Amino acid sequence: MGGSCAQRRRAGRGQVLFLWLLPLFYSALCEPIRYSIPEELAKGSVVGNLAKDLGLSVLDVSARKLRVSAEKLHFNVDAQTGDLLVKDRIDREQICKERRRCELQLEAVVENPLNIFHIVVMIEDINDNAPQFDKKKIHLEIFESVSTGARISLDPATDPDINLNSIKDYQISPNPYFSLIVRVNSDGGKYPELSLEKLLDREEQRSHRLILTALDGGDPPRSATAQIEIFVKDINDNPPVFSKDEYRISLSENLPPGSPVLQVTATDVDEGINAEINYYFRSTAQSTRRMFSLDEKTGMIKNNQSLDFEDVERYTMEVEAKDGGGLSTQCKVIIEILDENDNSPEIIITSLSDQILEDSPPGMVIALIKTRDRDFGGNGEVTCDIERDLPFKIYSSSNNYYKLVTDAALDREKDPEYNVTIIATDGGKPPLSSSVNITLHITDVNDNVPVFQQASYMVHVAENNPPGASIAQVSASDPDLGPNGQVSYSIVASDLEPRTLSSYVSLSEQSGVVFAQRAFDHEQLRSFELTLQARDHGSPALTSNVSLRVLVGDRNDNAPRVLYPALAPDGSALFDTVPRAAEPGYLVTKVVAVDADSGHNAWLSYHVLQASDPGLFSLGLRTGEVRTARSLGDRDAARQRLLVAVRDGGQPPLSATATLHLVFADSLQEALPDLSDRPVSSDPQAELQFYLVVALALISVLFLLAVILAIAFRLRSSFSPSAWSCFQQGLCSKSEPRVPFNYNEGTLPYSYNLCVAHMGKTEFNILKSTAPLHSTQDVVDSNSSGTLIPLHVENNLTSYSETLTPQAPPNTDWRFSQAQRPGTSGSQNGDETGTWPNNQFDTEMLQAMILASASEAADGSSTLGGGAGTMGLSARYGPQFTLQHVPDYRQNVYIPGSNATLTNAPGKRDGKAPAGGNGNKKKSGKKEKK
Repeated sequence: MGGSCAQRRRAGRGQVLFLWLLPLFYSALCEPIRYSIPEELAKGSVVGNLAKDLGLSVLDVSARKLRVSAEKLHFNVDAQTGDLLVKDRIDREQICKERRRCELQLEAVVENPLNIFHIVVMIEDINDNAPQFDKKKIHLEIFESVSTGARISLDPATDPDINLNSIKDYQISPNPYFSLIVRVNSDGGKYPELSLEKLLDREEQRSHRLILTALDGGDPPRSATAQIEIFVKDINDNPPVFSKDEYRISLSENLPPGSPVLQVTATDVDEGINAEINYYFRSTAQSTRRMFSLDEKTGMIKNNQSLDFEDVERYTMEVEAKDGGGLSTQCKVIIEILDENDNSPEIIITSLSDQILEDSPPGMVIALIKTRDRDFGGNGEVTCDIERDLPFKIYSSSNNYYKLVTDAALDREKDPEYNVTIIATDGGKPPLSSSVNITLHITDVNDNVPVFQQASYMVHVAENNPPGASIAQVSASDPDLGPNGQVSYSIVASDLEPRTLSSYVSLSEQSGVVFAQRAFDHEQLRSFELTLQARDHGSPALTSNVSLRVLVGDRNDNAPRVLYPALAPDGSALFDTVPRAAEPGYLVTKVVAVDADSGHNAWLSYHVLQASDPGLFSLGLRTGEVRTARSLGDRDAARQRLLVAVRDGGQPPLSATATLHLVFADSLQEALPDLSDRPVSSDPQAELQFYLVVALALISVLFLLAVILAIAFRLRSSFSPSAWSCFQQGLCSKSEPRVPFNYNEGTLPYSYNLCVAHMGKTEFNILKSTAPLHSTQDVVDSNSSGTLIPLHVENNLTSYSETLTPQAPPNTDWRFSQAQRPGTSGSQNGDETGTWPNNQFDTEMLQAMILASASEAADGSSTLGGGAGTMGLSARYGPQFTLQHVPDYRQNVYIPGSNATLTNAPGKRDGKAPAGGNGNKKKSGKKEKK
């Protein structure tokens, strides 16, 4: 069937590497692989084992994608066995027409590495065509004067087959006058001729009928017949004679149709009709007859169609000259076509990679290109080139084959695709060129990490946020394509406990939204930090991290908590004793409260809601210190009660109340009878309603009086002093002035106007209604420096004749210098308008100290009773039990909202030692006789 280079070059010992590299240099080292097959081979027939001839294994056939390519593909490769199979019908006469040597050029292509092998398939002729005469009936005229032995040429039969399958012999039916002679030309063609064996006699027989049979050399042979009818005419003894036996001429393929090509001439020495010569084509292919025309009278040959060197390089024809007597002669005409550069080069993309990775190294083969120019010689030499400024280059790999390879690094994010124009130019003059555009799509690889929009994130979240709310969103971008550019988010680290992280926050994997899983509490968690990771979906995946810091903002969600005074373990209220000889400014006790909030929400202020005697005690607005505003009088009650409200600085403010029970006594034994005779207080709400009714009635009376006076003024044209006679001395009630008692748990929501009547005076004073006092304002006695008078008092209280004025608001510049700034201990005393410390550590330290002191006081480790300097510790611990035996929680404790610190040094509560004995504190529930 054929041979291959692989069959001729067998690998010996030590040549394994050479055989492995042999396919790479096959085209340069070996001749084309040749196969020979007969035409009309059935589809699927095996031409040869191409894989074996190429030195490839069966596995390499599919792995290296062995295939064949040609202009018209008549063959294909079996992917399982590597056999070269017939794909389409192969007709030698149709493919090669009149050429005796019929070969098909194929290219075998393999990949990994990419290579090409040339294959030549020789098509052998089979006897598939029978001989055929141009005319089924042949008419001949012969003069009777023709002597024996004369020969008459007959039109030969044609057979497209070649060699043995072509015309082999001619036979004629038996006849006494004629015999058949087969003449063989120099090119091997056989032409039948009739030889006259016996003189003709027209009077005896006017015509003769013969059957001419043409046989080919096939097995079995095929045949064709033609009927010959010979008419005997009068004598014509001289045949025409051509000037040349063979005519040759060369024509340019650009010759326009209808142009004269060649004129053949023949002469006849006969006269008359026997000398009239006509010219005919003989033994000429139909394609030649369609291309050229012959003038029967003149012998001029013209082209009917455009000539094309690429289709037919040479035309061969026979011209017969026949005179009027029937004698004829032949000559041969050969027309050669000259090539012109009339065909542009053709570009054929044999192979094109459908996946070009952006990380492909330089030199990677992208496409395999074949060029073809149908012109001949220099007109058919083609060179290829591409545009500049592209990361590709093209070079010739073998005859008429080029490779397009990468020449620089590719970046899909910069140029996702390239339009490459391949230009082919031939070597003609002038040169012709053609171009083809191919689009190369760059395939993405995961070479870009996700990038966050910010280097770090910080968000502020107010506490008590709703669970499930979105608190932040991070976003990262990845310029890669498809899964390589899809980003998902996750939490990879946190300063929270790993077990509790999921209960605080969650992160949407797709959107990067951070959700709060619970309501945050500023008092428990001030801030936390998360490390978020953005990961793309490439393989391998690329990641980047970013930090997210969440700051939990404070809200006013904690009311102040009163640490002192506190209730006893059995739930009864405690009392403090005050020496009767206490001078103004004497520190009686201190209301201690804390607020779990921070900042302004923990800035506490202290206000008196109710007091038995408003002028007897004063309350520090920011410190909560209760001091005597004046000395104890004979008419002052020994038992005093203060209702104190503690408000924070939040919006809206929250508050808490504390009740202080104060007893003026020099000893505990003296205070006990006052406590036992303590009357049961009436219902404050009922008293308030009563006073409101009285006030309403009084206002109504005053309104009627004002109306009457207005009418009187209208009726009288002049002023009469007698109209005011009702307002003489003694008209008003001489009973004691009273201030309505009011009690309210929490923040005081009401303010009242007071009517005060002074005895011993001749006029009636009515205080005008003023604007309600704010929660942070107290009434200040003008005679007492810095003394605060509560708004509401109980029964039997002495009214102040001085004007009541609201306390001035604190200075707007409430910040302090470093020397005045409060600390955890040892801070200098300042005014009562201090601020909450800015240092978060100091604040938390102070609150912890206060809570620790309160815990000790609650479980009995620290008490508030005793003698002087003990702030009224309970008598149940004994008179000798003083603060020197237990830690005093007030010492060096900072109170929120003040820059002063509590101290408990002996003799420093009011600036000097007390006049009376040690004050004691006792439960109010016990009773004794005076």
